[in-house]
Amino acid sequence: MKAIVIHRYGPPDVLQYEDVPDPEPRAGEIRVKVHAATVNRVLDVAFRGGKQVQEGIVLPVIPGVDCAGVVDRVGPGVTRWRIGDRVAATGVMPLDVCPEHGTGYAGPRGMLGVRRPGGFAELATVPAVAASAVPEPLGFHEAAVIMRHAPTAWKLLFDCAALKSGETILVMGAGGNLGSIGIQIAKNVAGATVIAAAGSDDRVQLGRDLGADRGVNYRTSDIRAEVMRITGGRGVDVLYDNIANPEVLPLAFRCLGHGGRMVTAGAHGGPVVQLDISHLYRNDITIRGSHGSHAEDRAKCFEAAASGKIRVQIARVMPLSQASEAHRLIEAGEEQGKIVLDPTLDEAKNAA
Repeated sequence: MKAIVIHRYGPPDVLQYEDVPDPEPRAGEIRVKVHAATVNRVLDVAFRGGKQVQEGIVLPVIPGVDCAGVVDRVGPGVTRWRIGDRVAATGVMPLDVCPEHGTGYAGPRGMLGVRRPGGFAELATVPAVAASAVPEPLGFHEAAVIMRHAPTAWKLLFDCAALKSGETILVMGAGGNLGSIGIQIAKNVAGATVIAAAGSDDRVQLGRDLGADRGVNYRTSDIRAEVMRITGGRGVDVLYDNIANPEVLPLAFRCLGHGGRMVTAGAHGGPVVQLDISHLYRNDITIRGSHGSHAEDRAKCFEAAASGKIRVQIARVMPLSQASEAHRLIEAGEEQGKIVLDPTLDEAKNAA
């Protein structure tokens, strides 16, 4: 099969499109014919550049922290999935042989595309327990983006922030993937009042188009003054962030009202930020960071997407062979929305 392989860290050109042996699923695993894998700024691009080197990585490695496609082979002991099933997988999962439901597994875990061969390939094997069913109305490109971001947003909003209907939430990074999905879950699932914040009018408008009730461009407005005006001086109940912008986040933090909750799952704009601790203790504010997701939330996210409550922002879909160019586009900041790699586009081109 064809795959993208990293033999050494460096610029986008280190991504090699080459022939590698077809993987075979072990006991408790499935093999997926990949139709989509997302390209991520930190977990793929920064990782390739050697800026996110994690413990236990051995090069060469096939990157790609998620994949969506069709089951084309099942390993011994797998009854949960059948050939032809539509599935998606992402994130941290068992590295050793694991029962298909994960019961009793206590072995090492690692991220797809980091500690085990990932989704930038025509075929990928994953533990059966790590896969989720993709409902028929969703395309694979959309499913890969949902799998990558929506469960994390769901966890932040409901498990970490305990967001309730009628509360007000300030979503930072409204034009980004986690931000745009957070807006939609907060509005369409939780029933909250949403204020979208971003650093340009276009990105603020995207947040409004996705359902945000109000928007703030923090480059042209004082975000704290504007949010306090919008809320009548009360402030917001929840601050949702995944950027840690050291210039903007301190002001956004002071938008939290009494009993407010700040949740975050990222820090690529920081990571060091100065916060007003007096505002924290005087207003009984809670700060909680989290990463990853709960497996049981994935089906809820797919259901919400299939019913139209979550729309993903895909900038472009590119053949797997163009992974290096996809990395260049992300590093240049030229895309708003997700870039998705589709190995089947190469197959179709070669067959033509």
